[in-house]
Order: sequence, then structure tokens, then C-alpha cells
Amino acid sequence: MKVGVIGAGAWGTALAQTAAAGGEVLLWARDPALAETINRTRANPSYLAGVPLSGRIRATPALHDLAACDTLLVVTPAQFVRSVLAQAPAGRTLVLCAKGIEAETGLLMSEVAPQVRPEAPVAVLSGPSFAHEVAAGQPTALTLACDDEQACSEICARLALPAFRLYRSSDVVGAEIGGAVKNVLAIACGVVAGLGLGENARAALISRGFAEMSRFGIARGARPDTLAGLAGLGDLVLTCSSTQSRNFSLGVGLGRGASAKELLADRRTVAEGAFTAPVLRREAAAADVEMPIVEAVCALLAGKAAVPEVVGALLARPPRSEDR
Repeated sequence: MKVGVIGAGAWGTALAQTAAAGGEVLLWARDPALAETINRTRANPSYLAGVPLSGRIRATPALHDLAACDTLLVVTPAQFVRSVLAQAPAGRTLVLCAKGIEAETGLLMSEVAPQVRPEAPVAVLSGPSFAHEVAAGQPTALTLACDDEQACSEICARLALPAFRLYRSSDVVGAEIGGAVKNVLAIACGVVAGLGLGENARAALISRGFAEMSRFGIARGARPDTLAGLAGLGDLVLTCSSTQSRNFSLGVGLGRGASAKELLADRRTVAEGAFTAPVLRREAAAADVEMPIVEAVCALLAGKAAVPEVVGALLARPPRSEDR
């Protein structure tokens, strides 16, 4: 199985590095200069500095070059998945690695892909994974979700390594919702850290955030065990606990008084949670699912409320049963 990776950011490059252990990999970079740099220097200084890249990786700025691949790992930001798939070679197995919800339609990536490439088998790769650690070969475990058991097994056989463990699942929706919702909750946890409110507050926020994730996920057809696994709770804990997370660091900046507009304008990489939050709020309302933490993050990102006001409103919520 020849693997192509669509997207040469940190996560796409790290996945290319992992896949290169099993054979040649084509890595699509939108920027021709970046593709040339990767091929010439065996490094991606723009997004994965300090990691020597395998000689089995060849970067290309031409998306049609990936026609030589059997399986494509799609690692572009969620809001660009539809347009990129429309230009990508047809008939290839798609492994969706973006974590988000399409803003215009409210669709998950696994719902977008069949609209654009109805002939392509679809899998979702998600879970707790910082790109630098994966590229460095540090132990990582992820969920690979696919409703085609044979395709799932074949992808696992090609990508899995002793330090890159893949756990199979048939719950594609659950794997996607965990990855999308945790990005929004990570912004909230970053705000807590930026305000210096302590570890007790962050632990409480992670726990109550997981309750929100579970309510929304189940409403959309996810399985509770998936949400409690690597793609849900596992990714939530990681992303809410480190400034390596783009979403967490965005929240830290908000907590320290910066505006969302200036923080987002000063970023080379995408904090997916900033785009997912308003869509998630809308979809949750349509499903009659209460998500107060998501509502709070939306208010901060839109500049509709100051941080102390939002935190105060959350703390002033009336006591309730924990199972709600």
C-alpha cells in the first residue's frame, strides 16, 4: 500500500514520517517552496523544526502526483477538506485526520467526504497525539475508525508501529466528535490556566467538558465507549493540559487579556476549536443539547463578554445532578 499525505503542516509531516517506516510516502505541500525545502534539506523548519525527515518522504506541490498512492491521509484543516478532496485523485481510500465540523453545513469530515468522493472508502484517525512526539517516535496510541473491517485492518497493517499503536473501531461518528469537541474545550482550559485559577479548576472543567462531549456525541449517534476512549477522553485530557496544544495556548492568551482577533491573526497554524465552537453551539442547540462551556468559549471568541464575566457566569450556574 503506497501512502500519500495531504497537508505538510506539523501533523501531516509527523504522519508522513511514521508512514515512511513502512515504505515510500508522498507528502503534498500547498506551498511549492516548502515542498522544495523538505526534499532538499530533509526537514520541515516551518512546522516541525528539529526533526530530521526520512529519505522515503518525497514532497510535492502537485496534488495530482498523489494518483500514484492507494491511500490518502487527509490532514488539511477541517474547513478546507471539501475543496481539497474535490481536487484530489479519485478512488483512493481516505483516512481523515482533521478534527472539526464544517462551518457551512454542520457536517463531520466523514459526512463531507462521501459527498465529494462517494466512491472512496473512508476511515478516521484520531486520538491524543502531539506531532513532535509522534515524529520523534515516542509512544502514541490512536483510534482508527472505519465501518469497513477489511479496510481498517489493511490501514492498521500499513501504518501501525510498536510505538504508534492503532486501536480499531467501527464508530466513525464517535471518533470524529471526540476530536472536534475537545478542541473547543481545550480553549476553555487554556483560559483557566491563563487566569491562574489552578489545577482543581482545570480538572473540574475537563470533567464537565467531557459530560458535554458525551451528551452531544450520543445525540449524534456516537457510542459512549468511544467517547470514553482514546479519541474522546484521551484526546481531551492531552489537549487540555499542555501549551503544545494550539487550542489550549489560544485559551491561555484569552485568559491573559488578549483578544481572539489578535491571537488568531498571529498564528501560522490553525486552532481548529476557534472555527468549531460556533458551529458546535449551533448544532448542539438544534439537537437540544446543553453545552454551557461551549457557549462560554463562543462568547469569548466573538468578543461578546469579558473573561471575568464568562467565568463568573459558569461558576454561578445552579447546582445540579452530576449525571446531567
